[in-house]
Amino acid sequence: MSEIKCSIESLEAFNDSVYHVILNPEQPFTFEAGQYLMVKMSDEDKRPFSIASAPYEGDLIELHIGASERHSYPMQVIERMQQDGEITILAPHGEAQLVNDNQRSLILVAGGTGFSYARSIVQELVAANDPRKIFVYWGCKDLSHMYLYDEMNELAAKHENLTFVPVLENAPREWQGARDQVHKAVLKDFSDLSDYEIYAAGRFEMVGVIRDAFLAQGMKIEHMHGDALPYIK
Repeated sequence: MSEIKCSIESLEAFNDSVYHVILNPEQPFTFEAGQYLMVKMSDEDKRPFSIASAPYEGDLIELHIGASERHSYPMQVIERMQQDGEITILAPHGEAQLVNDNQRSLILVAGGTGFSYARSIVQELVAANDPRKIFVYWGCKDLSHMYLYDEMNELAAKHENLTFVPVLENAPREWQGARDQVHKAVLKDFSDLSDYEIYAAGRFEMVGVIRDAFLAQGMKIEHMHGDALPYIK
């Protein structure tokens, strides 16, 4: 793990609550798809964010940061980046990265900006022409919060082994896709999860619900990956 100063290559809003950040590290570092970094606000204050880009994409690092006036913790990071034009990170972190030692199909379950974790893994898999089946379930309150909806649909159209399932909690009447909570859409589609590798990212309580529900549907705990897992009961 290294402490690295990064200039802010780009900082733009995806929508009213998610920012798209591109960091340019002053020195390259290696990481694995599914890992995260810590933004150093001070020696005592370091804040985690999933890396949304994949290792093959080069030295620039992509983040998706959910932030608004109601969410001051991440908004302070955005404001620091805007003000200083640079930030210091500690990277890489995490033990929930992509596993390549088996041929099990993958189910990636993400809530909100937890999608950044899934995106890094998906980009790495498709770039490597990995033959495993990949199912991506992305849950959001409504379609306006699904900031890379078009990108994921286009990616799924190009790769036969990739299935993208957008799930909306507040779906409009004309919505033809999945509704309700994202993990329930997975449970509806898979009656037995024993042969799947599961990757989950989102609020800690959401990951806890996913873990318990998927175990009841046959998932083996050793096949589940998520940095929240060690912190939930």
